[in-house]
Amino acid sequence: MKQQANLIRAGQVIEHDGRRWTVLKQQIITPGKGGAFIQVEMRDLKTGNKTNERWRTADTVERLITEDKEYNYSYMDGETLVLMDPETFEQFMIPLELLGDQAPFLQDNMVLNVNLVEGDPVAVTLPPHVTLEIIEADPVVKGQTASSSYKPAKLSNGVKTMVPPFIEAGERIVVRTDDATYVERAKS
Repeated sequence: MKQQANLIRAGQVIEHDGRRWTVLKQQIITPGKGGAFIQVEMRDLKTGNKTNERWRTADTVERLITEDKEYNYSYMDGETLVLMDPETFEQFMIPLELLGDQAPFLQDNMVLNVNLVEGDPVAVTLPPHVTLEIIEADPVVKGQTASSSYKPAKLSNGVKTMVPPFIEAGERIVVRTDDATYVERAKS
């Protein structure tokens, strides 16, 4: 499907120079002299190489339609994630590198949203929040106010985050999967 270059957004998959690219960042630049253009940072889906490309805003690019499908995470086999289709119970394998920095937040039977282009996986999305246990937390320093101060803590998956001073080791907290930030204490 053809679309104008100024409509490119992060997360889209486009075809350029005979290869498929996933858009990581885009920025419309309007120089003082001349027409506006769009600067796009994108990653090749096959090789993983990144590149930057510029188009005039009136240019057209080929946008590929992605299909979203939910899978249950089963286990990891080396650098490959093994997922299960909840409807047909068939196994589906995707490379671990599609998860990037979110890989430590994988949990058994977690529902993952996989974006497919013609049956090939191009992106994986985890749920926005996970519940994890604090295994290490610094002690509270007297005189700190609860409203503005945070202390470092280590989660059960090995990721370090900042938590409010009232959180102790052994407590379960809710954490954002995209940036590993504290959300709240776990309800149960």
